[in-house]
Amino acid sequence: MIEQMGPSHWGPGESPFEVAVGAILTQNTNWRNVEKAIWNLKSENLLSPEKLYALHQERLAELIRPAGYFRIKAARLKGFLNFLRQECRFDMEFLRSKDGEQLREMLLAVKGIGPETADSILLYAFDKPSFVVDAYTRRIFSRHGVIQEQLPYGELRALFMEALPEDVQLFNEYHALLVRVGKQWCRKKEGQCSGCPLSSLPRWS
Repeated sequence: MIEQMGPSHWGPGESPFEVAVGAILTQNTNWRNVEKAIWNLKSENLLSPEKLYALHQERLAELIRPAGYFRIKAARLKGFLNFLRQECRFDMEFLRSKDGEQLREMLLAVKGIGPETADSILLYAFDKPSFVVDAYTRRIFSRHGVIQEQLPYGELRALFMEALPEDVQLFNEYHALLVRVGKQWCRKKEGQCSGCPLSSLPRWS
């Protein structure tokens, strides 16, 4: 993939906190909608944990409306903000010193943060080597017969974690490349195999 497409230079945020907010907002929507929601927060000078914590939840919901499911996501953001207040007084750098698996369990205990969101926060906000599995990963690897499509998240993540060296940049690039292939070629309804970097691999579906 990297030979054909080149490096991704993918950084989904300007700060660890922005990355974490984006990881929560991107649930069940596309990144363009998330960018609109984050722009709304930035335009009001509210993209900091202290300011969002103090913001009324209904106002937060209105600002993130472009991301969809805005009331649910506002509640999830508030849960994450409560977590930051309790665990580190909003200092995310303090959490960076924790063991990756320990921090993962802490994030998973926050209501509304599932495995994919937790792994995104770990990898992109805290620079922890935690491989992110998303719909593109599952689709590509199942279509090429590497996995069963319904393989549980934990088992699919373990496939990468056990096969690859624990390297943050590698995990970042690998995930970004899979997303790029998924968007351009391995689409949900019908794949466009011509020109795909993985077209030489066996296709099972």
